[in-house]
Parts: sequence; structure tokens; C-alpha cells
Amino acid sequence: MAKNLVIVESPAKAKTIKKFLGQNYEVIASGGHVRDLPKSTLGVDVENDCEPHYITIRGKGDVLSALRKEVKKSNKIYLATDPDREGEAISWHLMQVLKLDPKNTSRITFNEITKDAVKNSIKEARDIDMDLVNAQQARRILDRMVGYEISPVLWKKIKKGLSAGRVQSVTLRLLADREEEINAFVQEEYWSIGAEFTMSGSKKPLVATYYGKGNKKAELTCEADVKKVLSEIEGATFTVSDVKIGERRKKAPLPFTTSTLQQEASKKLNFSTQTTMRIAQQLYEGVDIKGHGTIGLITYLRTDSIRISEEADKGVREFISEQYGPQYVGTPTTAKNDGKKIQDAHEAIRPTYRDLTPSAVKEDLTRDQLRLYTLIWKRFVASRMAEAVWETASIKMTANNHTFTTATSKVKFDGFLNVYNEDDDEKEVKLSKLPEVGTTFSEQVFIPEQHFTQPPSHYTEASLVKTMEELGIGRPSTYAPTITTLLARHYVAKEKKNLFVTELGEATNKIMKKAFPSIVEVMFTANMELLLDGVGDGEVQWKTVIKNFYPDLHGAVMQAEQNLESIKIADQESDVECELCGRKMVYKYGPHGRFLGCPGFPECRNTKQIVEKAGVSCPQCGKDLIIRRTRKGRRYYGCEGYPECDFMSWQKPDNSTSK
Repeated sequence: MAKNLVIVESPAKAKTIKKFLGQNYEVIASGGHVRDLPKSTLGVDVENDCEPHYITIRGKGDVLSALRKEVKKSNKIYLATDPDREGEAISWHLMQVLKLDPKNTSRITFNEITKDAVKNSIKEARDIDMDLVNAQQARRILDRMVGYEISPVLWKKIKKGLSAGRVQSVTLRLLADREEEINAFVQEEYWSIGAEFTMSGSKKPLVATYYGKGNKKAELTCEADVKKVLSEIEGATFTVSDVKIGERRKKAPLPFTTSTLQQEASKKLNFSTQTTMRIAQQLYEGVDIKGHGTIGLITYLRTDSIRISEEADKGVREFISEQYGPQYVGTPTTAKNDGKKIQDAHEAIRPTYRDLTPSAVKEDLTRDQLRLYTLIWKRFVASRMAEAVWETASIKMTANNHTFTTATSKVKFDGFLNVYNEDDDEKEVKLSKLPEVGTTFSEQVFIPEQHFTQPPSHYTEASLVKTMEELGIGRPSTYAPTITTLLARHYVAKEKKNLFVTELGEATNKIMKKAFPSIVEVMFTANMELLLDGVGDGEVQWKTVIKNFYPDLHGAVMQAEQNLESIKIADQESDVECELCGRKMVYKYGPHGRFLGCPGFPECRNTKQIVEKAGVSCPQCGKDLIIRRTRKGRRYYGCEGYPECDFMSWQKPDNSTSK
């Protein structure tokens, strides 16, 4: 029987797929991209129709040799790289490098790595979609042009080792603009008046807040406003003037897209965008599950679609009806399109097997895999459940034409909340009994309180991803790498969850705004994404996009090199004294992060590791634990008493385990 060869990207994916296809199929991994533009030059012939020059990626020689051997043995080759533009481009590059015969080569795609999906994809094998390939080529070349043209300007004007990027630079601008908003914020004073009204026969007071005079809401801007209100209601008897009973409904959440998964994983699991994507990739490619072997647990993780297949939709509705009752089956919530282009060939992120509940697979997953899988599983089930319903009541208390208000609610039907609560901070406000209109209060206490307006909050990774998606900056596959690059380049620092622009980031953003305003213009970047979508749809020629872009970019670079002044970034001084020469040491950046260096370099070459305490004690000796890093940059926790105490842990110990 003829031998078939399936080429995928990762060994984990190969292992999973091999199990489904049997002996007549050989499945081998390419390890991702096999060729790219050269690192040493631009790699694009701008004088000759912007033709790209691709070379084999260093270290891929052995992989390609192994692939060529398998190709010779095979009568049919299936290219099964990821179902997106980048995956399409990898398949095309493989076809070129391996010199595959189009007659014997087909492209297959699947959104989930299951037996049915993989076998059906072979039945629906197709040719490579060159529109998708060209969209990816255009993106890669545009990114290369921005990086290779602008980065040398940053080296000359600021310091070596900096970089610019088409998506990276506009994202840095978003962060810098927010920093400017925060710095320019002027705090304003305002006041509120709380009240506790005690009804006869009730132990618990009714808590309310001041609304205003009559039906007009009042703004209490200073203490004098508060004193005036208190003087006018002093000694007055408050009466319930209005009680309104109502109902509030909340629709079930949408299933996850890449963006919303990253946001929720940050909020609920404290995962970085990079961590979320790494673990989701593992769940997608395949995990060993007892009784099932290696299977993919979720659908493809890079998507902006909320579509669910008919089969999956029907299956989860049956599951909800069986497990929770038919009254819990709901109508899916629809999303607002807002005119954005959505890659609807993909589905939303969902579990591939409805019966593999989190409890069924918990023994086979790591802690973080289980937490993310649970989040995805619950969100998907909840998305097909009925809406939640609250019974609400709003109450007004009045005296001398001054009004206080309060509102209460209780769950009437929990609906999707039975499985998934999107807002953990949403709590019921309960009263033992509702007062009737005309009820007077036996006792009342007023609590004036001073407040100040707060500046806009710093971006977190989650809120930055949300903003990038709303503004059309980048695509699902670019959110996490963009943020990772900004942190790695030290343009941005992360404290707890907040992202802060560093002095280096401010200087870089300043030059980019001055010399390359269009590159860091949000609408320009968003429109470029729409053009790339047009290329993917076959409506726009990919080289036309590049030819229209490059001359303006190159001209701006020439002007910047001549006209821009250099910016000196001073190293941040620490309070640590160099024991060799007495100078105050400064913070430096190396391949493995920050360290302390002597400002007298090269005369004095003293360096020190930055000691960062973990905030917990050593379980062995009771001394402080210090955050350390391996040579490859992986973080671990070690005792400050080393080498006398050799305790170390990859995970942060709990205080309860410490002495």
C-alpha cells in the first residue's frame, strides 16, 4: 500500500496525529519555520520588485535532511501546519525547500486535534492558499523593513541593542501615552454621605448613600457642601418615599477568543499572556490522558472568532440538559462586530471532548494546565447556558426634600452562574425584609467621607491586550510576543501586574513619535492590518502594499539620521557602594536581566547580583529566601544563607511551610 507522509510543526502534535492515522502514515515535525529572511541583511530586494531572499534557518539542516529522506519514500505528502496564515506560509516554504511535486502534495487543516477532525481533513485536502501565504509574506517583510531600517537609527541616537517594530512601537506608544495621562492628572476633591437607617424591629440597619435634592443628583465638591446638607436634615425624620421592584438579566458569556482567554487567565489565574499561550499550545497539541492516549484537549488557540461548530454546539447542549436540567439550556449570546475583520474559518477556543471534564483529567495534567483547561471548559459550557436573573429593589428615603437611595438584589435564577461567574466581585446585596412606602426610621446615622478622583490606571497585560484588540493593532498571534519583546528590551517594566514605561522606553517612544509618526500612529497600524486582510482575501496585491510603504519609510530614516539629536540615557543609581572603588553602583541590563555594575567601567569591572527577597522564610533554616536565576534566566528560590543552607525551590514556598 502507498505510504503517506504528514508534516506538522511540533513533535507533540506529530505524536498525537500519528496515533489517529495508523501504519500507512508517517508523521514528522519540521520544528516550525525552516527558512526565513537572513539576519545579516534586509533580505528584500527593493530595487527588484521587492523580491524577498529566503535562506535556510541555521540548525535546520538535519531536519530538512530527515524530511527529504521521508519524502523520497512517500507517494503522497500532506502539509498539516497550523490553520492560520503563518501555518500556510510554513507549508509553502516546506514545499519550496523540499521541492515537492504539487501533484502529490496537499494542504490539510484542522481546528482541533481529534481523530474525526484529522481524518476529515485528509478527505478535504486542498492546494496551498497563496493569498494567505502572500498575506504572511507581506506582514513578515513589512515587519523586517521597520525593524531593520529604524533600529540602526535608535542605536545611533540612544544606545546599541534597541529595536523598533511595526506593532511593537505603536504598543509602546499606547503605554507611554497612558503614562503621560497619569503624570498630567490633577486630583480633584469630592465628598459622599453614607447613612445607616434603623427600622423598628430590625437589628440590621439599611445602608444608603446621599443622592440629592428631590430628583436632582447633587455633587458634593467640598466639606462646606456636606455641612450644608447635614444642617438641613438635622433632626429630620426620614420616610421611605419609593420602593421599585424590578428584574435584572445577564446574558451568558461568549466562548473564548485568544484575546479574551489571555485577559481572563490574567484576571483569574494571574498568568502572563506568554504563559497562557504556552500552556494553551500544550493543551492543543496533545496531552497523555489515561484511557485515551495522547489527545488534543482544546481547539486551535489563535483565533478571533466566537463561532462554534454545529456538532460541538449540539453536544454541549445535551450535556447541560443532562447535568443541570433543560431549563439551563440557553440561546448563545451574539457579539457586536464593530466592522472588524474576523477570521471565521476558525472556531472559538473550546474543549475538544465534552465528556472530558476537568475532574476527569486532573490526574493527567500539571497544575497550570488543569487551571487553564478548567477555565476554558467552564467558559464554553456557560456560553450555551441560560441567562442569570436577579430580583432587584431600589429604595428612596426622603426628609426635607433630601433623598438617600439604596438598592438590593438576590438571584432569582442562577443560569450560567451555576458553572462560571465572569465577575467574581459581583455580590448580592440582601435585606431581611423590604420596607414599605411610608415606613419611618427610629434611628439614623450619617457618615460623611472625603474622596479624591483617581488617575487612569496603568495598563496590565490583560487590559493592554483588550485595547490592542479594540484598536485593531496586531492579530491574535501577535499580542503575547509583542508584550514579551517590550519587557525583554526593557522598554517596559512590570511591577505586580502593572506595566510601567522605563526611561529607555520613553526615549525610544520620543524618537519614534518625532521621526516616524506614521509608524506609531494607531490608525495607520490598524489600517495596515486591514490591508493585510485584503491580501489574505485576494483583493489586494501583496507587493503593492510593500512598494507603497517602503519609500516613505526609507525617506523618514534618511531624515532622522541627519536631523535627530542623540539622547543620553543615564544609568539608574543604586544605594549599593562598590567595595573596590567606593562609587555608587548603577543598574545595568544583561542577557539574564538586571544586575549592578560599577559606573567606573572599564577601570573598575565590579558587578553584583541584585538581591530580591521573596517575602517568605526558608523552610530549612528560617532565613530569608532570595529570588535567584539560573544561567538560562529561569527563576528559582534559594536561601540567603547559601552555601551553609542549600535549600532551593522552583515554586515559591508558602509561608505556612516556613519555620
